[in-house]
Amino acid sequence: MDKNLIQRTISGLVYVFVIAICTTPLGEYLLGNIFPDVKQQYLFYGLITFFLVVGLYECIRIMKFDNSLYKWLVFPVAAIIYYRFSKRFFYHGFFFDLNFSEILALALIPIAAITLFKYSRELYFENGKLIFTVIYLALPFGFALGLPKFSTLDPDKPFTLEVFMLFVLIWSSDTFAYLTGKFFGKHKMAPKVSPKKTWEGFAGGVILTLILGFFVEQHFPELRGNWMIVGLLISIFAPLGDLVESQLKRSFAVKDSGNIIPGHGGILDRLDSFIICAPVIYLYFILEKLF
Repeated sequence: MDKNLIQRTISGLVYVFVIAICTTPLGEYLLGNIFPDVKQQYLFYGLITFFLVVGLYECIRIMKFDNSLYKWLVFPVAAIIYYRFSKRFFYHGFFFDLNFSEILALALIPIAAITLFKYSRELYFENGKLIFTVIYLALPFGFALGLPKFSTLDPDKPFTLEVFMLFVLIWSSDTFAYLTGKFFGKHKMAPKVSPKKTWEGFAGGVILTLILGFFVEQHFPELRGNWMIVGLLISIFAPLGDLVESQLKRSFAVKDSGNIIPGHGGILDRLDSFIICAPVIYLYFILEKLF
């Protein structure tokens, strides 16, 4: 058997296991006997914070920051913005009362993506690199903190599975799109950015992710929102997230964001879809509650 395939399989299984430990009650159940003070929300917060830190490092590497003030400002600026979300996460809970700062934050994410595709030269300046990096990573991971339903004050309210199911649907969307595209793909979606993506693969990803979303909706009624709608949103925005990261690497002539996951690349290579989907689903949960 190909050694690279074995490496990819093992590291992929470890990656999925870590996600499951940190985004489901399984983590607190397994670690509770050893560390009685461990709560599931702490594991989740630690995972998202780890993703943010490594993602910032990888983005600095991809965008080839000069050894200037802007390079050293990335982490403190991102930390300040992320702290705004984490403070609310720990002490106030997420009440889905959309305020001006969140509206602004949600608006900045598509603006950053448009800038990357249409005005990429702006990102060759150090201040442009700083602004893009913070918007691209600190804001989406901040919104990800608000996806699961739980209470830091009431131990009887369990940590729910929104984030884990988000990962499952993203993985399924990618897999379904790849398989459909491999067997039926003829029309390229974005040949200059991601040559392997086809419209046939996209359509297959949408249809099959909708089916899986229906299954989640039927068997996990405690989750927020309608998961057929969530599945539709993921099947649309997950490929967009992949295209954004592909365009970022293409703009700076970089093949992989890193090698922290052997055989799979870096954190950004694995979380490109999640980075775009998390704020989209957060916004959907708010709108679903309002209407």
